[in-house]
Amino acid sequence: MEIWINPACSKCRSAVQLLDAEGADYTVRRYLEDVPSEDEIREVLTRLGLEPWDITRTQEAAAKELGLRDWPREAGSRERWIAALAEHPKLIQRPIITADDGTAVVARTDEAVRDALSR
Repeated sequence: MEIWINPACSKCRSAVQLLDAEGADYTVRRYLEDVPSEDEIREVLTRLGLEPWDITRTQEAAAKELGLRDWPREAGSRERWIAALAEHPKLIQRPIITADDGTAVVARTDEAVRDALSR
């Protein structure tokens, strides 16, 4: 199990605390420092069952600078969104846990963290 975190994020810290409390075996990836490649983002999206716009933090300054709110949310624009996430990792919703069963969750709540632990 791996968790993508930004240590400055309270939801990330809460998720790590819950994983620790449950005795989970996991690896921390500080994704702002160890930036995921476009291929890794595609893989996580597949595991999540989501599209890149579903995990994009559209309120971030970089999102506003890029004008993401106006980008089409359709298959033809998918690669453009993925490239933006790889180039600006701060736009990636956090934390993301990749579960041992090959799935993943955006673990913004205790329930989502527990869901990942149960997989």
